[in-house]
Amino acid sequence: MPTIGVLALQGDVREHLRMLQEAGASAVAVRRPAELDAVDALVIPGGESTTMWKLADTFELLEPLRLRIKEGLPAYGSCAGMIMLSDRIEDGIAGQQTIGGIDMVVRRNAFGRQVDSFEADLDFAGEHVHAVFIRAPWVESVGGDVEVLAMCEPGDRIVAVRQGPLLATSFHPELTGDTRVHRYFVDMVREL
Repeated sequence: MPTIGVLALQGDVREHLRMLQEAGASAVAVRRPAELDAVDALVIPGGESTTMWKLADTFELLEPLRLRIKEGLPAYGSCAGMIMLSDRIEDGIAGQQTIGGIDMVVRRNAFGRQVDSFEADLDFAGEHVHAVFIRAPWVESVGGDVEVLAMCEPGDRIVAVRQGPLLATSFHPELTGDTRVHRYFVDMVREL
């Protein structure tokens, strides 16, 4: 059973911990570099990407996160976590940094403000999933090694990707009670 951490600085931490356990993983909160060192994989939850970046820097986690991702740590980012795993961002605040790892450009709050939140049914890696989008980003472009796993209207926007051991979604599967996306990630971790 893999031990998967959830970055517990801000965002949907409890929801991801519960979903990972239901998907067959041992799930733990990660707030310190020593806790990061003890996990087989990491989930970066939805929340607010600028706050997450600033807190990761304050708690001296930003560089250890970048190093572990570069060394091949499997990671899954939902919503703000997708932004954190992107190599480049559009509409970020001045100086906003990411952990990086996925060769993509992500546009923050692309689907609109909080009042523009919505739900949609998607084909995610061959599975039908119900997706919740809250102030969600979308992927503007991907590099050649990035696999597109899901797209969404309007405009066939890219909302889920995978590059090697890294997975990212614009939506929040932790809010639906459906464990398929988390199971996909747990299976990824087992296979790597």
